[in-house]
Amino acid sequence: MAASVACAFFFDAEPVGEPGMPALDACALCAKPLARDSDVFMYRGDTPFCSEECRHEQMHLDAVCARQAARRLQRFTAEAE
Repeated sequence: MAASVACAFFFDAEPVGEPGMPALDACALCAKPLARDSDVFMYRGDTPFCSEECRHEQMHLDAVCARQAARRLQRFTAEAE
């Protein structure tokens, strides 16, 4: 197999991925399809977003969830004492 054919085959192949991991075919927040020729905005290494706005919204949601979890933990430890 020629090198150029092997490279074309490698990059054109769809990734198999792991179950539960987001594929690079749609935005993880709004589910908008991601075109191969458009920018993809990544977050946490493996989560694709169609725009900086969607990525920022997910970052905001993650921060809110982290604050809520910290409050729950704080309440739980205070009740345990």
